[in-house]
Amino acid sequence: MPASATLTISISSHSLPELPEVENVRRALQPVMEGARFEKVVAHRPDLRVAFPARFATRLTGETVLRLRRRGKYLVADLSSHETLLMHLGMSGSFRIDFTTPGSFHYPRGAARAHDHVVFHMSSGAKITFNDPRRFGLMDLIATEMLPEHRVFRFLGPEPLAAEFDAAVLARVARGKKTTLKAALSDQRVIAGLGNIYASEALYHARLSPLRRASTIATRGGTPRDTARRLVAAIRKVLNEAVERGAAPEGGGDAGADAAHRFSVYDREGRRCRRRACRGVIRRIVQTGRSTFYCPVCQV
Repeated sequence: MPASATLTISISSHSLPELPEVENVRRALQPVMEGARFEKVVAHRPDLRVAFPARFATRLTGETVLRLRRRGKYLVADLSSHETLLMHLGMSGSFRIDFTTPGSFHYPRGAARAHDHVVFHMSSGAKITFNDPRRFGLMDLIATEMLPEHRVFRFLGPEPLAAEFDAAVLARVARGKKTTLKAALSDQRVIAGLGNIYASEALYHARLSPLRRASTIATRGGTPRDTARRLVAAIRKVLNEAVERGAAPEGGGDAGADAAHRFSVYDREGRRCRRRACRGVIRRIVQTGRSTFYCPVCQV
C-alpha cells in the first residue's frame, strides 16, 4: 500500500453539471470534510467567476464543517463560524482529494495543475484541491441565517429528490406557464438541479413531448393532472438511477458510445427508440439554445 493515496472526483463537461454529478461530488467530499477543520486554506488567485469574499482564506481557517449538503447544483458547507461556504463547479470545475495518510484509493490524474486555484488542508488528513480551467466556478461565504435570501437561492425551485416534491408541487410551479415543458424543467426557478440531460430523459420516461406547453400538466386551478404524476415519477427515477451509477458527466470519453448505454434518448439522435412496441427514431431539436432529444412517436 502506498504511503499516500489520491482520489480524484472530476466533472469535465461541455455544460453545467446537473444534480446527480453534484450529489456524487458531495458524497465523495463528505467523509473528508464533514466534521473536519480547515487547518490551512490557500487561494492561488483572487477570483473564479467572481472575486472571492474578503479575507476568504482567513475566515475559513480554523473553522469546522458542521454539515456538507447540496442545494440544486450547489455544494453548501455549514461552518462552526455560523457562516456557510457556497461552492459551484461551473463548466469545468473538479475536486481532487489527496490523502496524507495511507489509503486504499489511487486514480491517475492529468497534469493540468496550473488550474489548481483553491486548496483546503483539512484536519481529516485530506488536502482538497479545486481545479477549474475555465474559472466559471464559484466560492462564496455567507452568514448561514441569510442563506435563503442569497441571490443564488432566493428564487431556486423545489428539490426534485426531496420527500415533499410531488405532483401537486410540480403542478403549482407549472400552472399558467406558456413555455415548453422542456424549457420549464430546465429552469432552476421551477426545479432545482434538473438540467438539459435529465430533463430530456425524464420526459421520455413520462412519455411526454418536450414541445408540450408546461401548463398542460396542471388544471386551471393548479391541481395536478395524471401527466404531472407521471413526470414526477420519471424525474425521481432518472435522477436516482444517475446518482447510483455515479453520474458520469456529459462530454467525458466517447459521448455517443456512453449515451448508447446510459441514456434512453440523450445524445441518441438517429437511433431507434428503445421501447419495444415503438418504431420511432430519436430526434434532436434545439430549445432555449440547448439540444433536446426525444422520440416523436411515443412522446406526445
